[in-house]
Amino acid sequence: MKEDYKMKNYIKLSILSLSLAGLASCEMDSPNQSALQPEVIGFTEKLAESAIMSIHQSFGETNSYRGRFTPYYGLNTDVEIINGLAASKTPDGGKLDLGAYNATPNNSQMNTDNNAYAKFYEGIERANMVIKNITENGDPDNRPEMAALLGEAMTLRAVIYLDLIKGWGDVPARFDPIDDQTIYQPRVDRDEIYKRLLSDLDYAKNVVAWPNGDDKTKSVERINRAFVKGLRARIALYAGGYSYRSDKTVRLSNDPDLAREKMYQIAAEECQDVIDNCTPLSNLAFIDNFKALCQDDVTAGKESLWEIPFSDGRGRVLYTFGVKHLAKDQYTGQAQGGVNGPLPSLFYDYDVDDIRRNITCVPYEWSSESKSSQALRAVNKWCFGKLRYEWMNRRVTSTNDDGVNFQYMRLADVYMMAAEAYNELGDINKAWTCLEPVLSRALPAAKVDALKAKYTASKDAFFKGIVEQRAFEFAGEMLRKADLVRWNLIDEKMAEAKQKMTDLAQLKGDYADLPENLYIKLYETGMEIPETAITFDTPVAGETLVIYGMNHGDTDDEGTKLSGFDKANWLGATTKDGVTTYKITDDFINGLYINQPSTHAIWPIWQTFCDKSNGQLDNSWLGF
Repeated sequence: MKEDYKMKNYIKLSILSLSLAGLASCEMDSPNQSALQPEVIGFTEKLAESAIMSIHQSFGETNSYRGRFTPYYGLNTDVEIINGLAASKTPDGGKLDLGAYNATPNNSQMNTDNNAYAKFYEGIERANMVIKNITENGDPDNRPEMAALLGEAMTLRAVIYLDLIKGWGDVPARFDPIDDQTIYQPRVDRDEIYKRLLSDLDYAKNVVAWPNGDDKTKSVERINRAFVKGLRARIALYAGGYSYRSDKTVRLSNDPDLAREKMYQIAAEECQDVIDNCTPLSNLAFIDNFKALCQDDVTAGKESLWEIPFSDGRGRVLYTFGVKHLAKDQYTGQAQGGVNGPLPSLFYDYDVDDIRRNITCVPYEWSSESKSSQALRAVNKWCFGKLRYEWMNRRVTSTNDDGVNFQYMRLADVYMMAAEAYNELGDINKAWTCLEPVLSRALPAAKVDALKAKYTASKDAFFKGIVEQRAFEFAGEMLRKADLVRWNLIDEKMAEAKQKMTDLAQLKGDYADLPENLYIKLYETGMEIPETAITFDTPVAGETLVIYGMNHGDTDDEGTKLSGFDKANWLGATTKDGVTTYKITDDFINGLYINQPSTHAIWPIWQTFCDKSNGQLDNSWLGF
């Protein structure tokens, strides 16, 4: 369960005297001279640790990771969408524009002084002050406990900088506390920041303990060595990958220090060390990771490596990524969820025996009665199923916040990064040994063997396997967009996604063997579930839908023979006055993106910050 040192119990602002709420790279007042001065931090481990917890506060602010970056950055992709897509509603100046690759500097969701961009730099400033004071006054060379805290602060800063680069490309680089001479700073080449982060984490990985290595690392709400190494690998893959640059080209870095082979070598080495020193993935069930997340189990040594910690009354993780509840029902005190969901075609792209399918993609919501049951949603409004209010073991007390942590990295990602890196370096056999545990817990042995033959046929075939399997493994976890960008596949895969949805709507191509209708019935005690029918969780009488018609090869002829099942038009088209209307409309499909994703995946720095930057910041390279 969440430990006593949960973020809300750690932050001691009365001690720290921090007044940094307005700090941002382009709106910086002179720093509070009393904040985190040596006489405040001194040489005290306890106070240094409390200062580190203040960095966590910046993650949880209303418009930081909680309500802006986490819900919006990763959308839209070829597997994840904002529910409610419609080309006719874009540009909307707000949420849909963020997903449709049409973000402008005045975006209504983002263009405020207290937004994610500002809060990220607030967290960085707090980290910079902690790092400076520990380095100068904490004697980390001779005090391992202070060195560990220094490594933790460096890692938290690296998390924020990585997400700044993902979101905004080239950004101001601040690695020292602000003074009168550094209030206003321009963007710098992101490669400069990448190199600093790789160097910082090279230090941090040697001073922070492994999971359960000390009292601090017993919880995945604190930084541990496995996460530091995994984060360093992730940064290396991004640094060695493609991105849209200030010269208006999509390309790799020109910096020899960030050469692709060097970056993949770092990723391979760091990931292999984590694999060798952590619980084998084969011992960890896929579903258990997500149930533990919903149940506030932050015990280290399982699949979760690090989570952004939210107190019980903060964080909109289930609100955004959970299964939709229309009422405050028997499972939750909050009628929320279902804001984002999987692309309609994703469910049908999984192998029928892949256990990840029914956990990741859910076609139902919970009805509006206080004693709710599952009710079918529309085909264009799926829910992610990895996070479910009904898996929680406490009640939600807020209208908007659920208190579930955001899982930033889990062990399966390390295995798959290792597989990708080894393949790129030419060791396909080693690559398979890293990918195989991910597949073996998801698929029957015979199908894993078939994938081995397919993927290990060549380096290119294996890379395509990585692209495919990362979609199936991490859908809904907001990793896909950055993956597609760094692979330089985002344009191709987004166009492919539109075609898949067109084919699904018209029941052609790979989806030609699906029925037009679904056949549904609420589970009854002792009911025999028909062959190929699906339940998406353990059946509960009067609550759980039994659904036929979702597997390839199911037919309407067979569905109509099922006794007591109701027919629901799921994919059937209607024609009126010579016009055919599909359940997945062109308006929906074309809302996936309205600009070229590869050149619009980066957000502009919001206008409020540019206006207050003393002329240092603009978005001219992005066309604004």
